[in-house]
Amino acid sequence: MTDIPFDDGPFWLGGAGIGNLLRPVSDADARATIDAAWEAGVRGFDTAPHYGLGLSERRLGAALADRPRDSYLVSTKVGRLLVPGRGEGDDLESGGFAVPDDLVRQWDPSPSGVRRSLDESLERLGLDRVDVAYLHDPDVYSLRDGLTQALPTLAELRDEGVVRAVGVGSNSVAALSAAVETGLCDVVMLAGRYTLLEQPAAALVERCASLGVAVVAVGVYNSGLLGQVRPSAGASYDYAEAPAGLIARANAIADVCERHGVTLPEAALAFPRRADAVRAIALGAQSADQVRENVERAAVDVPDALWDDLRAAGLLEV
Repeated sequence: MTDIPFDDGPFWLGGAGIGNLLRPVSDADARATIDAAWEAGVRGFDTAPHYGLGLSERRLGAALADRPRDSYLVSTKVGRLLVPGRGEGDDLESGGFAVPDDLVRQWDPSPSGVRRSLDESLERLGLDRVDVAYLHDPDVYSLRDGLTQALPTLAELRDEGVVRAVGVGSNSVAALSAAVETGLCDVVMLAGRYTLLEQPAAALVERCASLGVAVVAVGVYNSGLLGQVRPSAGASYDYAEAPAGLIARANAIADVCERHGVTLPEAALAFPRRADAVRAIALGAQSADQVRENVERAAVDVPDALWDDLRAAGLLEV
């Protein structure tokens, strides 16, 4: 297993929010978000070119510029190059980020594309290295090309000392399962498929433990549904409106949580960290208040009896 200390701090700060995910965030609020995370002991920061067409990387780099490089960890992603766009509108409808469309994403898993992507990320971040480089969403365009071209190139970059660890980030259990079987992954970033609500990646997490592959769990609130103490109609699940059945399931879980003196979001943060392979969770935020709220939730001691009762009620599979 890679020696990167993924478990430092309460969690990693995910960078999609400060890249204007779904809504504008001012430079000042983005900086305050990063500063609040730092003040709370967060020392791991995840970003990607995809997040705000480079905005997340630029903002993160600016906020970390005056901090000692050896005191924090940064991960970013490859697979999408940023190339000139029309500049006639914004990215919100097509890409999900409230930024101008003066750049557009271009899939490129080729060795030259991977190296170019990382070089351009380092320039936006203002860094000479990152600690982890993930292949981002290869299942969306070509899993085969991602695993036969991009991932081996990342492994070469690791062997050259350009990055400390490499892996794949996706919400596809099949894609991540295929990736770990290549033997090239130090880590996988598992999005939304190993949460308190659902655990279709349970076998993958166990496989990672047996292979010594670290897991970073993201999307642990399932994009919002588990982030509410009592989810209601209109709650978000995987960036869309949650079906009524999932809202009912989340509230049934919340009933059990309340009997043990914890809230649904507190249990949602505690659940993935129980697995041996899960070395960290990453949480996005768009304000300092959101960071502080997540820090408080992550510090709650969740009793083991909660998991037993959830399993007995048929609300938890593992």
